[in-house]
Amino acid sequence: MATGTTARRLESYLEGAWRSGEGEGRPVLNAATGEIHALIGTEGLDFRAALEWGRATGGPALRAMTIHERALMLKAVGLKLMELKEEFYLENFATGATRRDGWADIDGGIGTLLTFASKARRELPNTRVLTEGPVESLSRDGSFVGQHILTPLQGVAVHINAFNFPVWGMLEKIAPTLIAGMPCIVKPASQTAYLTELVVRRILETGLLPEGALQIVTGSAGDLLDHVNEQDVVTFTGSASTGQMLKSSPAILKNSVRFTMEADSLNASILGSDAAPGTEEFDLFVKEAAREMTVKAGQKCTAIRRVIVPKTHEEAVVEALSARLRATPIGLPDDDAARMGTLVSLKDREDVKAKVAQLAGEAEIVSGSVDDVSLVSGDAGKGAFMAPVLLRCDKPFAAEAVHSVEAFGPVATVMAYEDAGEAVALARKGRGSLVSSLFTNDSKVAQEVVTGLAAFHGRVLIGNRGSTKSSTGHGSPLAPLVHGGPGRAGGGEEMGGMRGVKHFMQRTAIQGTPELLSAVTGQWIEGAPVRSDIHPFRKSLAELKIGDQIVTSAREVTQEDVEHFAEFTGDTFYAHMDSAAAKANPFFDDRVAHGYLIASFAAGLFVDPEPGPVLANYGVDNLRFLTPVYFGDTLQVRLTCKEINPRENAGHGEVRWDCQVTNQKGEVVAQYDVLTMVAKTWPPEA
Repeated sequence: MATGTTARRLESYLEGAWRSGEGEGRPVLNAATGEIHALIGTEGLDFRAALEWGRATGGPALRAMTIHERALMLKAVGLKLMELKEEFYLENFATGATRRDGWADIDGGIGTLLTFASKARRELPNTRVLTEGPVESLSRDGSFVGQHILTPLQGVAVHINAFNFPVWGMLEKIAPTLIAGMPCIVKPASQTAYLTELVVRRILETGLLPEGALQIVTGSAGDLLDHVNEQDVVTFTGSASTGQMLKSSPAILKNSVRFTMEADSLNASILGSDAAPGTEEFDLFVKEAAREMTVKAGQKCTAIRRVIVPKTHEEAVVEALSARLRATPIGLPDDDAARMGTLVSLKDREDVKAKVAQLAGEAEIVSGSVDDVSLVSGDAGKGAFMAPVLLRCDKPFAAEAVHSVEAFGPVATVMAYEDAGEAVALARKGRGSLVSSLFTNDSKVAQEVVTGLAAFHGRVLIGNRGSTKSSTGHGSPLAPLVHGGPGRAGGGEEMGGMRGVKHFMQRTAIQGTPELLSAVTGQWIEGAPVRSDIHPFRKSLAELKIGDQIVTSAREVTQEDVEHFAEFTGDTFYAHMDSAAAKANPFFDDRVAHGYLIASFAAGLFVDPEPGPVLANYGVDNLRFLTPVYFGDTLQVRLTCKEINPRENAGHGEVRWDCQVTNQKGEVVAQYDVLTMVAKTWPPEA
């Protein structure tokens, strides 16, 4: 563990260089030993120039890349960070966090980065412009249409992060930002900025990011927010009071700058009325509450602050939870015998003690002490050690502090309810939370409580015996799911898979002719020009163009076709086999052909059977059967190349084809997208 003799001067990376602020910098202490670990300061640094450099240098470089190129860039960064993570774990001990605590921050942060990179390649096209929703017809003749598109904002995303997750907090924000094509300035909390700075150094040393894509401010943000404009984004994680102050900055208000806040919240965990002592759900509930109070010494924005239990089980919960907390060994973060480390600073410990005193005005301490802590290692006078404190509030509906005062440490309050409605009402008194959890094995309890909680929460976890081995737990935000919450929790939203990428893009409605909209979006639109020369399945990705089209010959559908298909597949639904029953159906005039027979005939009409660039059919999207097909009807297919997505670092790409099946009257019988893998060149290059 680093000591005062190895304290280093932290630097900020701005305008393409590592820079120290003026003066020696102020000391940042090791949370566990009290020794000086680093010196920090940003006095004299030019934040206006840093923003301008990000906009002028980083933005254009990122926007020149496709989404898949950005995603692959992040994948390479993530894999490199995984190789270096032991260095981060050693630095992590100075924050007061144990190795177990560091796993969620370091491995969790890198894993989140890699998840975003993977999901972007799977779920988003390899383009620079995203489309959203269907093309909207705005005229009867189809000459005027509309489409929503998403393009990267042309400013800088300023990410102001909290002290408790110096790695994950940065990576979960920069991942969607960079995939969107927007450069970042990261401003970590000063108390743990040394770990964030180390990770940023290693990222920049890879040379994988274009210049200007990532900058870091280690120390005070100074006048940074005075220079943001309408194309910038500011995200904040921390206390609600600080967030509200930043949100009201003059430049943010004047320029309508997007501001996303994720504030600490009084999260609850509810024990279902069915989860009596002796059930698996009771044991899981107690285990989870204890874990959330002790991981990172309770300094998590998602930690459980209110333990809401049935009145009949209150004593049993207090007894079981107290026993678990008393058995938790507390000590130096790098001591393998310790299961709980320290708070991030002595100042934080004093603040938590003051908040416990406020809570004690409405609740009694039933386990732990703010003054005494038993250690397996370390010095309680030098390190920010604190014992877990459990309180009980006898009259939670009459109380105010337990629903509004957050002791940001290993502190929680037990409160009882009589029925599910009261449990929901108590959780809602937190006035908006990041997460609450419910432990039950009763479907009715789950339905009543979760629907009651949802509007007041960003996430609700249901825990029971069925997910014991797979559940990630109450306090773990996950890359595919949204993180944030209404009201007191900040009203913001982060992550949520590719939803998070779109937070850094502008949604724009474009209107015009199909030809011009197709040119903008890179997708063929009904009414845009087409090209019909050789069969498009004979074209490699290098030759294929949007709008390449084939119109097939026609095929008659006979009664024998339908009956053979029914016998062969086993699909003998009455509408295909029984004339009287079909005529009684309000949708049909007589027996009809199977929808999947129509799709099969369509494939037979448009497929070119010879070996060639089309390597595989991997799916069908948006299949709709629009007009019944009767015996004697003839089918014809129009197949048009709609979208081309080359795969990076692969010999093939994905092609989306617009498939329209019509009958002899020109009526659309079926409409869908066919998805194929197509070789970039044919024959394939050696």
